[in-house]
Amino acid sequence: MSRRISFKGKLAIGLEDRIKLSTLKGKIGYKITKFKIYPTTPHTADVALVCKIFKKSQTGNIGPTVDFTDSDMIGVASYEDKASSNYPTHETIVFDNEVTNQDIFVTMDDADSNTTPANYYIELEAMSLSDIEATKLTLQNLRTIVS
Repeated sequence: MSRRISFKGKLAIGLEDRIKLSTLKGKIGYKITKFKIYPTTPHTADVALVCKIFKKSQTGNIGPTVDFTDSDMIGVASYEDKASSNYPTHETIVFDNEVTNQDIFVTMDDADSNTTPANYYIELEAMSLSDIEATKLTLQNLRTIVS
């Protein structure tokens, strides 16, 4: 089984959305295939958006700093736009070898200190997991929550 599902939302700066993916037995795994962000008011103000996807909640630790050594981060997108320019820049990096069977968490911040919410769009590929794969992913997630 392999199918695609998508999620979209508008997220206030400095906050986090929880995307519910976990199931009772954890036998469905998810891998990010597409990740985009876009301001709610394009070309009207200087923005430097940074949106990140994590395996566990980042409450109290949301900011524009990106650290690829953070094993809980599975994707990051940036979008920079200047009101005086019609040529925004954007970059998306997804760690495509990461599969999860638990909820994921999306954070949004603006390095230019703006407070206007921004949009995100995420596509995931859902796949069946064997009992061993499901147990391994669940245990990895529990280990990161405890540590």
